[in-house]
Amino acid sequence: MTVARNAGEVLSAHATLELECIDRLYLNVYVPMLQSGAGTAHFFRQVRGNAVPSSALMAPMTRRFVADMERFARDEGVDLVRFERFERKDDRTQAYLREFEGAEGVLYVGKAQEKARVVRTERREDPARGPYPWLVPATAMVNHYYVYIVDEDFGPLFIKFCSYFPHNAKLCVNGHEYLKRQLAKRGVAFEALDNGIASCADPALMQRLADGLTAAGIDALLRKWLARLPHPFTAADRAAGVRYDVSILQAEFALTQVLDRPVQGRVLFEDIIRENVDLGRPDHVQLIFNRRVTKRTPSRHRTRVITDGVIPSLHVDYKRSRIRSRRVASDATTRRGAPCAPRRWSTTPTTSTSADG
Repeated sequence: MTVARNAGEVLSAHATLELECIDRLYLNVYVPMLQSGAGTAHFFRQVRGNAVPSSALMAPMTRRFVADMERFARDEGVDLVRFERFERKDDRTQAYLREFEGAEGVLYVGKAQEKARVVRTERREDPARGPYPWLVPATAMVNHYYVYIVDEDFGPLFIKFCSYFPHNAKLCVNGHEYLKRQLAKRGVAFEALDNGIASCADPALMQRLADGLTAAGIDALLRKWLARLPHPFTAADRAAGVRYDVSILQAEFALTQVLDRPVQGRVLFEDIIRENVDLGRPDHVQLIFNRRVTKRTPSRHRTRVITDGVIPSLHVDYKRSRIRSRRVASDATTRRGAPCAPRRWSTTPTTSTSADG
């Protein structure tokens, strides 16, 4: 047996399947108007018709939303679960998934107290008119509601709502689960991994489906479930333009390469690291992030190779963003002698993609 000398030789001689797709997207869901004190004041004055904007007006909104969410859980006949501190939410969700039957529905609603961005009223002084209230951003520990869902097109996902104003939310979707759903709907045979695909009867179609997961499709998914779930804002608010937008908080991309021999997977990633240790240099960083890098750019330009146990990973930093490339081997395929060597690219935060509310 001969071992290939570089990454290109490994792929040309030993790859039996290759798939490039979104792995995981963790998205901000927020109302742009309400992310500043001035916008919040506009909301309460112009949209709600209150003469004096104040954080006292937010408590009734919280009470209404909490009551709606807990009523929703009762009406849907799903559990309302309070998460324990440090509990792995995914473990609990997997137990619900094993018992779930049907193409689509709500698995359960989880509740946890977490830190969130909120709006407070601050007392300020003006020499001419005296003290006056002013809305300012702050942080607080407040309840969040996790709605765990199985979607007909996207599979398992969750939407997390902050119960307190401005009621920011998060949406988490998995690109591999989306692909599994799309292949199954078309009757295409494939072998699923926990978070990946090991083989497929029509690899070309699978790649086209992966490429078809667009911002518009994710936006439509969000709108679909916002229409079905309790909404923090009233219909009158939404008619007045109080609409959620979407931006990327964290994105993970996977290049899955299934190889015919376990040793080739190790050789492949070691060669990839060796050939890319200069990724963090300024000229490369500006190509990756499509931003001009100068001496005044507030960032460290570096590539780090970090090893966790025996698994190395590449890390590249730019301002507040970070790219991480790591190899994740599948034990199931390795036992068969056909290792699956997905590489995950994790970027957080990234530039925003907008949606219409």
